[in-house]
Amino acid sequence: MSDEMQEILSDFLTESNEMLEVLDQRFVTLESDPNNTDLLNEIFRAMHSMKGSAGFLGFNHLVNVAHRGENILNKLRQGDMAVSPAIISVILETVDVIKAIMTDIRETGTDSHVATDAIAATLDGIINGQTSPSMPSAEVPAQPHAQPGSAEETTTSPAAPTAAAQPAPTLGEILVNEGLASKDQVLDALNAQQHQPDPKTPLGEILLQAKAITERALDQALHKQEKQPKPAEEDATIRVETKRLDSVMNLVGELVLGRNRLIKIGTQLEQNHESDPQVRVLSETLAQLNLVTTDLQLAVMKTRMLPIKKVFAKLPRMVRDLSQKLNKQVRLEMRGEETELDKSVADEIGDPLVHLVRNAIDHGIETPAERQAKGKTGEGQLTIAASQEGNSIVIRINDDGRGIPVDKIKAKALAKGLISEAELATMEHREVLNLIFLPGFSTAEQVTDVSGRGVGMDVVRTNIRKINGSVDLESELGKGSQIIIKLPLTIAIIQALMVEVEQSIFAIPLSTVIEAVRISRSDIKTINGREVLHLRDRVLPLIRLAQEFDIPTNSERERFYVVVAALGDRRVGVVVDELRSQEEVVIKSIWDYLETVKGVSGATITGEGKVVLILDTSELVQNARAWHTNGVAV
Repeated sequence: MSDEMQEILSDFLTESNEMLEVLDQRFVTLESDPNNTDLLNEIFRAMHSMKGSAGFLGFNHLVNVAHRGENILNKLRQGDMAVSPAIISVILETVDVIKAIMTDIRETGTDSHVATDAIAATLDGIINGQTSPSMPSAEVPAQPHAQPGSAEETTTSPAAPTAAAQPAPTLGEILVNEGLASKDQVLDALNAQQHQPDPKTPLGEILLQAKAITERALDQALHKQEKQPKPAEEDATIRVETKRLDSVMNLVGELVLGRNRLIKIGTQLEQNHESDPQVRVLSETLAQLNLVTTDLQLAVMKTRMLPIKKVFAKLPRMVRDLSQKLNKQVRLEMRGEETELDKSVADEIGDPLVHLVRNAIDHGIETPAERQAKGKTGEGQLTIAASQEGNSIVIRINDDGRGIPVDKIKAKALAKGLISEAELATMEHREVLNLIFLPGFSTAEQVTDVSGRGVGMDVVRTNIRKINGSVDLESELGKGSQIIIKLPLTIAIIQALMVEVEQSIFAIPLSTVIEAVRISRSDIKTINGREVLHLRDRVLPLIRLAQEFDIPTNSERERFYVVVAALGDRRVGVVVDELRSQEEVVIKSIWDYLETVKGVSGATITGEGKVVLILDTSELVQNARAWHTNGVAV
């Protein structure tokens, strides 16, 4: 395959995958709003466009499936068939087959390894009215397709649809080549005038002249028209591979480190040679470099930002299918879909979000009969809301289900040996709830293909922590649960507070810092052998970094600094010797080297050229739960 064809194929796969992501969500919306003709037209055009591009590239099996799906959509547009859950289910299965074919094309370069007989027969039966759409439709096929030359291979092709299919509309290439109509106008004209065109109108006259041209010729003509250079004002975007953006971001990160080093050196020179005019010029130049570097960093970060609706797109289909499988009624509401976050964060949050939504439907929301017996409506409500709060993205997942039984969690935790009775007695309601994030914890009575294996919630917390995020859980028995995920805008460059402990430097992410206070030794109290600090009517458990990381202490200090860090409503005081500075740091992953070290999320290089560990504040706060005592609120 030539480089030019390889590029066309790559563009086709990218554009088609984007269409398929949208189609899942659009079909679920159409099911709840069957009279939305604009939405139906949008779905029809997306399917037609994908079919046309596949025909141009010679992917006949993909064209066969897409053409049949398009015929059903056309019947829905013309009112010959009503939008129903059964019809939507069949079309969604058709989309699943198309996804499997796309995967085959990406991996092998052909579309011949996915069987389409079953779904084609189901669609043909519905189109001809011979099969009720309420009957079970075909599963997504996985077995190899019929070999070339087989009966199936010779009976279907995009240029010659089967007799069962609706006759292909006709249109002349003149429509496209002469620029007399856009693609949308062409498709609308086909459906409005293909049977009885009005010869008095220019468009009708052209339609009459074009009766002999097949739909495949139209698809090829439209595709060629789309590939022609567009006017400069329309060509406002380009596609860039993610690895190129990652490379640019890494370079910007190195530039930030170099800038920090230069500013530190420049500051030292200015202190030692204040009267030297060259040093003053150097200071001005460094100030300009600092400004440009900051602007460049923000510009590169913006190129990596994408709306979170890209992550949310697969949830409506998943909620629909899972609620039907579990015989539950669930209404999904999504808010804040335009909230933007870094692509690297979006890539990592997808799987945890799926775990949490599946658990909310399986464990949280009751069946219609159970809900009505409790005085609730039969339909459960699941709300996913995203918003930006400061330098963080917050995702809240709410359901109005049965809530989480605390007593059951306690019993399971004790039975599995995940916690002792003494520790359990000192824990508050929220801390008991968060035990479900421990490895191997599950309250499911039996293991199913939906949940109950005890790995999902642990994976959720692990994956979120890897991107310096946090997850917290709230629940009220009988009323529902809320899961709060807090994520950084980007995982590459953050603001950090540099602290010193026995001449060792650590970085604490500034987004988790509430305040820093100076205290004396007499301010520290001891409860049951644990150090705490009474600060503003609140008792904070204290963590000494010297003890946490086994740093030898040579002297007994009389005065300390306590950095108050927070995770949700819980807070902990981190005891340090000195507060150094606030710096913009570049996070470097150390998972391959220090994976077993708790309380560390990464490393960075300071302006002095030293390697500094970045603390995982969420883990420090979580570990502080073992320091709680009866009656102590944290």
